[in-house]
Amino acid sequence: MAFTGNFMCTSFKKELMTATHDFTASTGNTFKLAMYTNSASFTAATTAYTATNEVSGTGYSAGGGTLTNITPTTSGTTAFADFSDLTFSTATITARGALIYNDTAAGDPSVVVLDFGGDKTSTAGDFTIVFPTADASNAIIRIA
Repeated sequence: MAFTGNFMCTSFKKELMTATHDFTASTGNTFKLAMYTNSASFTAATTAYTATNEVSGTGYSAGGGTLTNITPTTSGTTAFADFSDLTFSTATITARGALIYNDTAAGDPSVVVLDFGGDKTSTAGDFTIVFPTADASNAIIRIA
């Protein structure tokens, strides 16, 4: 098994300090979600998007799908960012995990690695990535 959990990439944490990433909905960077087979090997040390072991099939294009940013906010001492759910329509694919990356910044730097916990398949149907509730306890990106 190549995926071993969900990770906020270490390089992403550093890049926050250099203003590489802007999650603002209307004026921010473009973030994408690329999906991968179980042959992919991602950890917190992953630094950038790669096409190696990316899924292929009907309804999915290399590089993945473009995410719709939800402008970051705070609750208590936690800052968080999230995205709208993403659907690959009429897709025939099998994916084990995904990588969210910044498609605007040089080198397509990674943000988070997502482990689906097992292969997920769609056959000529919708493959939907459902993001958790956008709050301080559940948002896909949280900094406490």
